[in-house]
Amino acid sequence: MTTSTLHEQKLNPLRVIAAYSVHLFTATGAIWGLLGLIAVFEHDWKAMIIYMVIALLVDGFDGMLARWVDVKTYAKGVDGALLDNILDYLNYVVVPALFLVEADILPYGMRMIGACSILLTSAYQFTQTDAKTDDHHFKGFPSYWNVMVIYMLLMSLPQWVNFGFLVAFNILVFVPIKYIYPSRNSYLRTLTLALTYLYGAIGIWGLLLYPNTPKWIVWASFLYVGYYLVLSLVPKKK
Repeated sequence: MTTSTLHEQKLNPLRVIAAYSVHLFTATGAIWGLLGLIAVFEHDWKAMIIYMVIALLVDGFDGMLARWVDVKTYAKGVDGALLDNILDYLNYVVVPALFLVEADILPYGMRMIGACSILLTSAYQFTQTDAKTDDHHFKGFPSYWNVMVIYMLLMSLPQWVNFGFLVAFNILVFVPIKYIYPSRNSYLRTLTLALTYLYGAIGIWGLLLYPNTPKWIVWASFLYVGYYLVLSLVPKKK
């Protein structure tokens, strides 16, 4: 019997259950993605928003839980990073892409083009070996298409303006700017986490009020967006 086999037999079964439970929690993202797709087909934008928010919350907490229960030791048979990438592509890219086709936020002839563009650029971004850098940043625009389409829905901008933003963000996928990873940011960490949680709490509250989301919530949220961009653009210490 090998040393690794003996080690596996000594693992605390409760911690093994906890570790696999976190993977199961992550996997529920597939359910929220499916429900989001159904809501888009039905043009039920409020339901779509709710499922997007739930998927964001799962994605926001599963990494912290995975590190807490040490899934790499107690559930190493599951590739958590691969699972996370699969579900992120579904919820951050595929659901928003279908929304671009079904919703009335892009010029009619540009809807399929817009949807295909984010599918392709995100396929590139997700498969880069350094898409998530060693110092916990995203290289290039990190495919926040779910957030982008929600802003488009709430702000009711002209369709060609929305398409212009879509083109710009597609280009930014290929620009090697290092965007911060809020939950793992190493500088101004306390302030960043506090602002991120505040942004999330107020944002979720505002989204649950859709279609009567107060405009001040939408505009106030750009204060955090501005902070995120400034912190991402400042030179990083070696």
